[in-house]
Amino acid sequence: MTEVVELAFPFTGTWLVQNSPADRVPSHGTRRFATSHAIDFVPVDPAGRSAPFTLTSLLRAEPPERFTGFGRPILAPGPGVVIATHDGEPDHHAVRGFPSVGYALTQGRRAARGWAALAGNHVVIEIGPGVLVALCHLRAGSVSVAVGQDVLAGSKVGQCGNSGNSTQPHVHVQAMDRLDPESATALPIRFPTGLPRNGQVVTAPEAAPGSGGPAG
Repeated sequence: MTEVVELAFPFTGTWLVQNSPADRVPSHGTRRFATSHAIDFVPVDPAGRSAPFTLTSLLRAEPPERFTGFGRPILAPGPGVVIATHDGEPDHHAVRGFPSVGYALTQGRRAARGWAALAGNHVVIEIGPGVLVALCHLRAGSVSVAVGQDVLAGSKVGQCGNSGNSTQPHVHVQAMDRLDPESATALPIRFPTGLPRNGQVVTAPEAAPGSGGPAG
């Protein structure tokens, strides 16, 4: 049986859980790209909203800057070494309401371009032998670590963005056993409060870098 990877939350503040493997596996509807146990976290305000929802939200795409969590720090979920980074992909407009239908129809085209096109700007950290954690959809120009760099749990690695296959600013977290997502095996993950379910709101307090990290 595959050992569960223990992670710290890769953020502070309040976030809404989506596409959780606590509700279904594969969590994102596919086992491609080692995403079967991946999870998404959407930054929200104290009222639980990622952004105000208006008639405009229903009818047209919205700039990512409208969303409360765009630019929030994304943190290393454990100590390790950075083994891959990618930056420079644009943050596209977010889609809610009717525009999300059209966006969904282009999903196959993005998937055909491979994992990198889906992940957008991202950082991959090796937190143990054969245990790699990817943090995806980062803000363009925000990746603040380099390949070969050692990081502590809680070290800032980038900012929440809307690059790649993303309908609104959020962070996608997945663990896998090798760097190539095409051939990697997905690893199950768990956080300090367990594995949150879809629709659950989690709050991670501020913590000094290095105060926590994976146990296995």
